Amino acid sequence: MSFFDHLEELRKHLIRSVVAVLALSIWAFVRRDIIFDQILLAPKSSDFITYRTMCALSRRFEWLKGLCVEQVDFTLTNIHITGQFMQHMTISFVAGIVLAFPYLVYELWRFVKPALYPGERSSMSGLVVAMAGLFILGISFGYFLLAPISILFLGSYQVSAEVANTITLQSYAGMLSTLVLASGLIFELPVLAWFLAKAGILTSDWLRSNRRIAVVVNMIVAAVITPSDVGSMILMSFPLLLLYEVSIAVVSRAERRRKDSSLTEY
Repeated sequence: MSFFDHLEELRKHLIRSVVAVLALSIWAFVRRDIIFDQILLAPKSSDFITYRTMCALSRRFEWLKGLCVEQVDFTLTNIHITGQFMQHMTISFVAGIVLAFPYLVYELWRFVKPALYPGERSSMSGLVVAMAGLFILGISFGYFLLAPISILFLGSYQVSAEVANTITLQSYAGMLSTLVLASGLIFELPVLAWFLAKAGILTSDWLRSNRRIAVVVNMIVAAVITPSDVGSMILMSFPLLLLYEVSIAVVSRAERRRKDSSLTEY
């Protein structure tokens, strides 16, 4: 295929991807009862599954007695006349991207598949599944663990009893969507490491020798993407460190496969 043929093929995949995102965004816009009441606003209720699990653990283990959440003390409000409509549009689009992500990865796979050798196709197909799975795992971590802890701490924090917490819908939705999307993207770190290793840019020895620097960088990244509370930062730093170790294993495997392939050719 010529360069322009590749561009035409890429355009087809991009159009299908955009259509998928728009279709799912429209669905999310229509089903606002699900997107807002059952998903977006659920972590501000003490009946949320994370809080119920925390209460169950506090009843089971005496040393976790203070873990139970009986009430989340803040009220959501809207102060702009277009605020609710704009948030409806924004959150619907974000939901469309999240729901369409596995299909977007599939479209990427369909685009690069013809350029791969048969042996490469099997490994790449597994990588596509890993990308989708890691993204789902990341947004689940952000939604069920990181977001509730952040909302619980920041929503109930008071400098004085004279100051009530009345949070704007824009602030709440922005924080929640940022945490969830950032978690989903960060969980793709092993996939990025695999690509860099295949390109010969990243090595497992380099990753191992820079573990201490990675710890500092991970803490900085966790502090940037999480709200300004220590609990959320620490909670985010653990999966980042785990993903770093997973990336070392992934890069090591890519190096071994490249070495075995070179020996076979020789």
